Amino acid sequence: MDEDSTTATGEPALFAGAAWFDPIEAGLRGRIRGFIEELIEQELTEALGRRRHERGGVAGHRHGHRERRLTGSFGPVEVAVPRARLRAEDGTTREWRSAVLPRYARMTRQVEALIAGAYLAGTNTRRVKRALAALFRGAVGKDVVSRTWRKVKTDWEAWCRRDLTGEGVVRLILDGTVVRVRVDRKATSVSLLVVLGIRRDGQKVLLAARNMGGEGEAAWRAVLDDLVARGLRTPEFLIVDGAAGLEKALAALWPDVPAQRCTVHKHRNLLAHAPEALHEEVSADYTDMVYAATPQEIEARRKAFLRKWRLKCRAVADSLEEAGERLFSFTRLPPGQWKSARTTNAVERLHEEFKRRIKTQTVLPSAETAAMLFWALLASGQITMRKVDGWQSLGQPPSDSAIDLAA
Repeated sequence: MDEDSTTATGEPALFAGAAWFDPIEAGLRGRIRGFIEELIEQELTEALGRRRHERGGVAGHRHGHRERRLTGSFGPVEVAVPRARLRAEDGTTREWRSAVLPRYARMTRQVEALIAGAYLAGTNTRRVKRALAALFRGAVGKDVVSRTWRKVKTDWEAWCRRDLTGEGVVRLILDGTVVRVRVDRKATSVSLLVVLGIRRDGQKVLLAARNMGGEGEAAWRAVLDDLVARGLRTPEFLIVDGAAGLEKALAALWPDVPAQRCTVHKHRNLLAHAPEALHEEVSADYTDMVYAATPQEIEARRKAFLRKWRLKCRAVADSLEEAGERLFSFTRLPPGQWKSARTTNAVERLHEEFKRRIKTQTVLPSAETAAMLFWALLASGQITMRKVDGWQSLGQPPSDSAIDLAA
């Protein structure tokens, strides 16, 4: 076996041999050291105000180099980092620190993002190490993966404490989901409560992802109180999944803010109250009502729905009446916003993508990990969110008029 066919850890390299030699990769890796050293040298030149070996200037002086090992997407490389002392106005000096290559950095931010991304994709520390061993020539070990994950956790904790005063949120979408985690070495179900905000420019922003024991009023109130304590202003509109605990918490905190019951969740409720043979008919009548073009048409079709289903299947009519006017709060908004205001789909899609990423793990190692993974999928860019439909009219406050529900 050729000497290049094994990694630094002694493990056999994948696809070794002349047939797999890539002159482009080899050429780039061979030149990368000089490029990095030149980049750092230019940074020091700017700090000192003169090039190497030039005379003059009082900003400071060079004093040798130190060897640093850096791992990037190009693989591991040894670079000579220049040293220097900078002189202050009072005559004191301090050691120069490179911003391009921070003092304790062992790898580029791109590699850290790649490692965290592989972990977030649903694998574990050992598998990440194995998957990246060939690319980084054995430079990425289990301790490197763990250290990178600790850095992600530090960012997560800072995100949980961040000030929300300047977010400019005008709408909230709130929904919960259940995940399986390990508590005291036993698999346990916990609720992951998620709050998504809509800024005035239409951009969605994750405000909270908290693991709680359930979705009761106390759990949701704890999440909301934390957001308010960190500066979240009273929103203009709320979209909820219909959970009783959430609605009670919102009513106690923001009693005057219009709340929209998710029309998709209510559709599922209606079907749960009807025999399977009637599902298609219930869905057709419900869709005609919810997606009518005007508030007047919606109200006319709501009355027709109730008249029909009180006779055909009373439980379906009762389920619709249970939601009351909250099922039609979206009609308070300009018609261009109706599509994005009817449902909690924006959060539901995040839940689905999150569960797709973690399904290989079956049970997550802890409750905190669940919330952190949810946040990290967005923070790392693995999940992106676009602006809501109708965002151009978000500056218009909800109308006080609502559909008259007098049957």
